[in-house]
Amino acid sequence: MVPLSPPPYPTTAHGLAKGKSVLITAAAGAGIGYAAARRFAEEGCRALMISDIHPRRLEEAAEKLRAETGHAHIHTQLCDVTQEDQVQALVAAAEDKLGGTDVLINNAGLGGSRRVVDMSDSEWLQVLDVTLTGTFRMTRAMLGPMQARRAGAIVNNASVIGWRAQKEQAHYAAAKAGVMALTRCSALEAAEYGVRINAIAPSIAMHDFLRKVAPADMLEMLAQKEAFGRPAEVWEMANVMVFLASDYASYLVGEVLSASSQHA
Repeated sequence: MVPLSPPPYPTTAHGLAKGKSVLITAAAGAGIGYAAARRFAEEGCRALMISDIHPRRLEEAAEKLRAETGHAHIHTQLCDVTQEDQVQALVAAAEDKLGGTDVLINNAGLGGSRRVVDMSDSEWLQVLDVTLTGTFRMTRAMLGPMQARRAGAIVNNASVIGWRAQKEQAHYAAAKAGVMALTRCSALEAAEYGVRINAIAPSIAMHDFLRKVAPADMLEMLAQKEAFGRPAEVWEMANVMVFLASDYASYLVGEVLSASSQHA
């Protein structure tokens, strides 16, 4: 199959985030988190906070966002989602600097490749701690103020690998399947307070960091499985996140929206 070229970057905004304040974890660099931050800024969010564990990359990301979007209200806060005190500090900072948080994007995650027979406890636990438990910590911390306001939206970054099997990905797949289950269960509880929780399940979204850490032949194999014969652009995944956080998704509760042709 000859890969189809991606569509041009969507420069036309539609105000899907107009008036909303947004907090995004793991938003430094060139991945889905940064792309989501840019799209929310372009879609009219009133204030934005991005977090990451890398100080220099985080500040560079904020400066780049300001330059690309012209948005004047972009804040930063360091946070390691495996540390409860840092999670609490991030949510408190967002509540303060954003004047209340309308949208949380749980984007932090950690992958790797290892066969089960060779995988250590520390490798297994690290991936689950960042990807699954980190999402749980952020959700738990943010639900307090959101439920008190009886409003808000949380979007989790899951993965199609939570549905399908792939060699050397047992820890990551287990974590992402857990994110899906966490999304569904927490969403039913949060809905009682007017808070919506949903998730996106991307397959392969290409960016520079992924090219550095994943074998080229594996990335090519995964891309060829896609309906368009190409990987997604990170902004295509960000568009789905913006939709799930917007008022257009007002009746979606506990959904895991596949942004891929790979369902199983």
